[in-house]
Amino acid sequence: MTGYQLLACCQPDPAAERRYLAGWLPAGTLDLGVVGQPCLPGDGGVPDSPFAADCAVLAWARSGLMDLTGPRDGPPTAPAAPVLARVDALAQAIAMLAARQGTQLRLDLGHVLAARAAESGFRRQGTVSANGSCRLLRAADGWLAVNLARDSDIRSLAAVLGHDPAGDPWVELRSHAASRSAAAVTAAAQLVGIPAAGLSTEQAGPVRFRRIGHPGTAPRLVLDLSAMWAGPLCASILHRAGWRVVKVEDPRRPDGARSGPPRFYSDLHDGIPAVRLDFGSPSGQAELVRLASTAGIVVEASRPRALRALGLIAEEWLAAAPGRIWISVTGYGRDDPQQRVAFGDDAAVAGGLVAWAPDSTPVFCGDAIADPLTGLHAGLAALAAHAAGGGFLLDAAMAGVSADVARPAPGPVIPHFVRRADQRWVVSHGERRQPVRQP
Repeated sequence: MTGYQLLACCQPDPAAERRYLAGWLPAGTLDLGVVGQPCLPGDGGVPDSPFAADCAVLAWARSGLMDLTGPRDGPPTAPAAPVLARVDALAQAIAMLAARQGTQLRLDLGHVLAARAAESGFRRQGTVSANGSCRLLRAADGWLAVNLARDSDIRSLAAVLGHDPAGDPWVELRSHAASRSAAAVTAAAQLVGIPAAGLSTEQAGPVRFRRIGHPGTAPRLVLDLSAMWAGPLCASILHRAGWRVVKVEDPRRPDGARSGPPRFYSDLHDGIPAVRLDFGSPSGQAELVRLASTAGIVVEASRPRALRALGLIAEEWLAAAPGRIWISVTGYGRDDPQQRVAFGDDAAVAGGLVAWAPDSTPVFCGDAIADPLTGLHAGLAALAAHAAGGGFLLDAAMAGVSADVARPAPGPVIPHFVRRADQRWVVSHGERRQPVRQP
């Protein structure tokens, strides 16, 4: 295929997007007259940033994300929703709140969203995630994503299939899913701790705010107990906004991102010291509780019961001193009855954040995109919670963030043309043309 027509609502109403963004934050924390004006991504925040174009599809092509989205041997594509227009407004809100609190903060969204893929040499693989661990499978009644990122996921697959896989586990899983409902396969996988999700958009909002503690002034110290991408990105945003951040991890279970691209990890943790504590020992647990008592913000990505076992209970910690903020990053929310597990690619599918190939097959968007999107949302929520006096438990669910970013936009659906020209793909919106950039 040398070209096709891509239909997308690429030009959302800026005022409507500003109102929506302010609507899930504490009242009065955003200046609606400022948020949404072009500035930020790609070039460090210059007001005429090339990412802040009025077409989210052209921005997608410019960002490097389009090169990661689409069939392996086919043309690149983009989501129908104006994802980058919404992320651009989100980043501007982060910059505005950071400036109000005394720090100039400009985010390079191209780097935030696509740097890991660039450093890893990832390319688009259609129904296979950029990193290869997650796949979109056709079920009898729709599509689902299954993520076999860990050795334990492969070992647990027998419980889903009903037998030990004799050959390629993906071949057997694809055959198994084809005759069953997406919900049945997803439930069986989640029951044994395999991240899986049906392609859906029915999720709660991006971040829930619960005021449990009293407003006030808390120490500008962040205790980062999270790992991988979303939580550390939130902590990194707070660090760049002027907070002191300390990362804490158990040496027996180090942050999995340490085994990934070294530059990606170092960028996320630049200037942030790490403390190693044995969470299985009384002394390690006591030191964890002591560190938490000195912090004003906790960032974590664990199931609530895991931290309770270590002596950290969010509600009690928030009530113990004014102005504190607890940020919980999960796949489906702290109150998810099943406490389902999730990684960035399957969580995006759970929220309906996919693109569609020319043959109407869903394909993954970017690289584990729910992770950086959730980190950005959690960072904004933390800054807004601080502006509102603190005392909040922030519940950031990756599936909910994905559904929020992928929600349909009112306005016209505009044809874009994706064509092969001079050995590269080019996207056209009217008279404008944008080459698809590699990340």
